[in-house]
Amino acid sequence: MNGRTQNQANNAGKITIFGLAILNIVAVVSLRGLPAEAEYGLSSIFYYVFAAVFFLVPVSLVAAELATGWPEKGGVFRWVGEAFGGRWALLAMFMLFLEVTIWFPTALTFGAVSLAYTGPDKSFDAQLSGNKVFVLVVVLAVYWLATAIALRGVQSFTRIAKWGGIIGTIIPAVILIVLGFAYLISGEKSQIDLAWGDVLPDFSKFGNVVLAASIFLFYAGMEMNAIHVKDVKNPTRNYPIAVMIAALGTVIIFVLGTLAIAFVVPHADINLTQSLLTAYNDMFAWAGIPWAAPIMAVALAIGVFAGIVTWVGGPSSGLLVVAKAGYLPRFFQKTNKNGMATHILLIQAFAVTMLSVLFVVLPSVQAAYQILSQLTVILYLIMYMLMFAAAIYLRFSQPARPRPYRLPGGTTGMWIIGGAGFIGSLLAFVFSFIPPDQISVGSPALYVSILVVLAIIFVGIPFLVYRARKPHWRDPDSDFAPFTWQAEGGHPGIPSTSSTPTSNAVTQAPPDRPADAPKQPI
Repeated sequence: MNGRTQNQANNAGKITIFGLAILNIVAVVSLRGLPAEAEYGLSSIFYYVFAAVFFLVPVSLVAAELATGWPEKGGVFRWVGEAFGGRWALLAMFMLFLEVTIWFPTALTFGAVSLAYTGPDKSFDAQLSGNKVFVLVVVLAVYWLATAIALRGVQSFTRIAKWGGIIGTIIPAVILIVLGFAYLISGEKSQIDLAWGDVLPDFSKFGNVVLAASIFLFYAGMEMNAIHVKDVKNPTRNYPIAVMIAALGTVIIFVLGTLAIAFVVPHADINLTQSLLTAYNDMFAWAGIPWAAPIMAVALAIGVFAGIVTWVGGPSSGLLVVAKAGYLPRFFQKTNKNGMATHILLIQAFAVTMLSVLFVVLPSVQAAYQILSQLTVILYLIMYMLMFAAAIYLRFSQPARPRPYRLPGGTTGMWIIGGAGFIGSLLAFVFSFIPPDQISVGSPALYVSILVVLAIIFVGIPFLVYRARKPHWRDPDSDFAPFTWQAEGGHPGIPSTSSTPTSNAVTQAPPDRPADAPKQPI
């Protein structure tokens, strides 16, 4: 085989820059939260760019180094465990699982509102979308259906996820942006001021920062595709380029989509659960095609359902791996004939059911939506702070570890990029506890108390579980590789100069002690 043919063979199956950029955009972009940022008009541009610089790009690059340096099973659980041990790794994994669990009712609320707008009577549709009983019934029915599909295995929902994302996210995003800017260019009156001075927000109003903090969660998920860095041609050069293209494309979609809503929907009429549908209705009426509004509502509902089906199976499978590694009781390791985590999925479904009842208890659907949305931000940001801290610490604790992709700039680059991500996540975490001025949440003290109490409870659960763990919890058939420091008989707090990958270190573990069993709890 000549050199050219050999190069062609090596590149077969490799992901191109454009291909990886598209993968990342599809994984991150969602239209559900755009009305929340339309509140800010032109200043939303500042928040989107700020979150991209201090969160989106750092997440993408840091996750690429972690995924290639420690490609064994576990994801964020492995990354954090390599740096700080099993206790903090379990916290990170729980935050991811719980965040997704709490996110389900908020995402399904948007889907329920979309279904409400498929009727012929717009006035009735608007009333139905705010009906708490209707929202609750739809949320529970759709989620339990998604759980039933997930229990049938990966093949059952792969096609739904693929086409649902195209129909329910990509196409609606293009239509929203095109019609919104066509509305403005045609000479129609914009519902927001278009002075350049309005791009910078009023930093004296802390309430304005609260909803903006949720933008960080808009960008969450880019780390999921970091595993593909190994399949990219010339990853050291091409992966950062793909990330930058994806980040730019994501920011453009979010910024233009948000402004499209702000152009059409009056500020006083913006509602977190209804404004996107209202914007489509107004745009289609202006364009002379009002009959397209119900079709778009159905498309958006399909997109939500596809996302729910996809996310029901993903994190639960990750938690199953952690459980079989000995970090959760055998009860949580139960699987069906399709290999799906039966008990974990059912527990998650009951948790979603209980959380959904909050829509009936709280003063309004919108208030419940905001509280649950902010709680997902808080939990997810805890996981991200642990991830950024782990990436920085591993540069010192495992400096010689083979890393097919490294952040540019050496240790200084890691401190700058990883530090920016950590600080940005920390700021968003703090702001997430401040009651928003734009939404009626009843008593501000009650709002903050609910968030604080729920956050404390959820953070405390994994520590209690870790403290109670037993040796017999580990499944003898588990293929979860031990952490590198375990395999080498060390400790996460002791720097290792070894350049041996985990797969090799496992075979060199001391014969008198299993490689995955630390001498003492870590």
